[in-house]
Amino acid sequence: MELLSTSGRAATLWMLAAFVAAFAVTRIVTHLIRAGRGPFRDNVQGGVHVHHLVYGIFAMMIAGVAEFSFRPGAPWYHVFAALFGAGAALTLDEYALWLYLGDVYWATEGRKSVDVVVYAAGFGALLLVASNPFADDQPGTGRGTFAATVAVNLAFALVCAYKGKAYTAVCGVLVPLIALVGTLRLAKPDSPWARRFYRPDGRKARRAQRRADKRSSGRLARWRDAVAGSEASDT
Repeated sequence: MELLSTSGRAATLWMLAAFVAAFAVTRIVTHLIRAGRGPFRDNVQGGVHVHHLVYGIFAMMIAGVAEFSFRPGAPWYHVFAALFGAGAALTLDEYALWLYLGDVYWATEGRKSVDVVVYAAGFGALLLVASNPFADDQPGTGRGTFAATVAVNLAFALVCAYKGKAYTAVCGVLVPLIALVGTLRLAKPDSPWARRFYRPDGRKARRAQRRADKRSSGRLARWRDAVAGSEASDT
């Protein structure tokens, strides 16, 4: 059974599932703590708030050392893979804190943690898909066609990233049409693409800025606020 095998694909699946689940549970718990609901409270030891990234770092260290030292088979192979994924989620959920070296979890800067988690999950999904792209092992031109398709799609995704469309780039790696559409659309006004190819007073620059202003209150922005929290909810 694929889930119980000791292949790299199985490990990636366990890590990704644990990563997504741990992030979802962590965000639910932190929102409950912030709202003062439920039995959960901040972990304060000796007047110091112990952030959950500490537990994430230790979880990844334990999983890594155990895997490298013992090379276990099932089921411990899956346990350590899941432990590493959960630890990564706890650590990246507070990415903004160790980026800014400050407690910005609920601040605007804290949204970067959500962004990084989405990118990491997308990368994990890409690894899961790419770990066994030729499962049927059919000879002929199938492999060459697949490799060419991946290369072209990756190029589109890189253009999306250069245009400042990080979410589109991540999704586009997995779904070719998304990357293509993102490549054809306007770049974000603060992206490297816009700085290089758009004149500051040009029509494209103005259109890109109007679109960015509109999206700042759109569905994606509201979703990020819902997950990452917002300073406005403190008032």
